[in-house]
Amino acid sequence: MAERGGLLETTFEKSCSQLTQQGFPNYSDPMESELDSLEEKIKQFVGLCQQLRSENIELRQQLAGVVSENRHLTEKISTAASRLEAILLQIPESEE
Repeated sequence: MAERGGLLETTFEKSCSQLTQQGFPNYSDPMESELDSLEEKIKQFVGLCQQLRSENIELRQQLAGVVSENRHLTEKISTAASRLEAILLQIPESEE
């Protein structure tokens, strides 16, 4: 590490792609198989997350629609109840 202007600076002689292209003696076929399996699991997980995110958006939209409809129906019921009460008040009481 070289110090420049009070800051520590790390330099690498080889780029990342050069490191992955080297033949490492501890790098084996079973490890490659495990990495492939892990990569597939990550792809499945990402796909599932995207699917759930889409479903979540759709469900939120449906919920907003149902809440709005519920609010509208509640207002209609309230209006109908008020009208019914007004009509009932206009009916004369029977004298028996």
